[in-house]
Amino acid sequence: MSEQNLQQKLDSAGDVVELLRNQQVGPNVYPGVPSEYSNWRNEQKAWADSAVLFNQSYHMVELYVRGPDAFKLLEYTAINSFKNFTVNKAKQYVPVTPDGYVIGDVILFYLAENEFSLVGRAPAIEWVEFHAQYTKPDGGKWDVTVERDERTALRTDGKRKNYRFQLQGPNAMKILEKAMGQTPPDLKFFNMAHVDINGKDVIALRHGMAGQPGYELFGPWADYEAVHSALVEAGKDHGLTLVGGRAYSSNTLESGWLPSPLPATYTGDSQMMKDFRAWAGADSYAGKCSIGGSYVPDSIEGYYLTPWDIGYGHIVKFDHDFVGREALERMANETHKTKVTLALDNEDVLRVMSSMFAKGGRAKYFEFPSAVYSMHPFDEVKVDGKVIGVSTWIGYSSNEGRMLSLAMIDPAYVEMGKEVTLVWGEPNGGTSKPTVEPHEQVEIKAIVSPVPYSETARDSYADSWRAKGVGVSTVAA
Repeated sequence: MSEQNLQQKLDSAGDVVELLRNQQVGPNVYPGVPSEYSNWRNEQKAWADSAVLFNQSYHMVELYVRGPDAFKLLEYTAINSFKNFTVNKAKQYVPVTPDGYVIGDVILFYLAENEFSLVGRAPAIEWVEFHAQYTKPDGGKWDVTVERDERTALRTDGKRKNYRFQLQGPNAMKILEKAMGQTPPDLKFFNMAHVDINGKDVIALRHGMAGQPGYELFGPWADYEAVHSALVEAGKDHGLTLVGGRAYSSNTLESGWLPSPLPATYTGDSQMMKDFRAWAGADSYAGKCSIGGSYVPDSIEGYYLTPWDIGYGHIVKFDHDFVGREALERMANETHKTKVTLALDNEDVLRVMSSMFAKGGRAKYFEFPSAVYSMHPFDEVKVDGKVIGVSTWIGYSSNEGRMLSLAMIDPAYVEMGKEVTLVWGEPNGGTSKPTVEPHEQVEIKAIVSPVPYSETARDSYADSWRAKGVGVSTVAA
């Protein structure tokens, strides 16, 4: 962290919205792997048709939380229930502020008695780091230690504590069986087991992306090459495809996970929030992230989201005391946005792309497959000129043959097949982010569609947090 804290940086900036919209950073980078191993179209198709190997070893932060109070600390800072949460299980970990707005989400692994790890984007991890040294509700101190393993982009040694691979697709189980030399364990979703691959002890998490079966596999960095080479060799006869950074960031369009809620830590008058902003450095995630898109609210609070907005309402459980509980109890019966997929109109997308071949009047460039150009994209979604929600993650799916967006809209307008309008591009010719060229805003027709968009994903995630969306058959959480 820098000598200047987050609050001081916000105070010196004045307008926080303008600060974040003009930050000199683009979208998240995916270091350590090529942008493409073959080409991103084939890499996308492989997770639906055969199998892929995602290399997640480099781009995510990992935080170890250890000690007698580790379980209680994590439970106190999460909206989810911790009932029946035991060793060798994992869960989505979602913290909110005292005012009930989402900070972020990561995967929480219950590794051993009094030992956990959290893996994902930094906002939720920094929230746990802060609370580990903050006062408990009873006035005491948490009996925990934390160890942060920083992502590769912010380190110089090129090594991590763990490698992390994801084997995904219709042939994933055949490949894992060959790599192990025996039948893989039959695990329920988000359960873990220790397996042997090439003589190395590997932790396998039953997981899935884009609706296809698979495992997340991780272990000590020293075993990276032995495990990776064994998986590649086992996949030679089963169409295993390595996935680069370009395709990796687009898989969420089919699976429906929204990776980009802005951490709601910039405001809040509680002592806890004031203390957090004094603790967090100017170079913390909140101090350095960027916002992009056509949606520009009057204040930073206009970007804040509730758990219901991003499809996590069903995991909010009032069976334990946690930060933000009172606020969420008040919000529970209010109207929240509904997460949907927007399928952009093909002809309108072609019209926008064709503007690249004019000398003037160009629209914002569409990058393929992921068209995201900031860490937190927010574009207006309208009906009859009225803003009824925001589009976030946006890009192209070769499997679906469509440009898709994950959006959150007013539930009054949630009707499968309903036409809405997405405003693409930033106002006034664009901000000063290096990923933004001078352009003109354009409107693109889109169709309200289910989330997950992939039919396979909707069926596969029937019991999962991913499937609690629109047009999806669900079971009780």
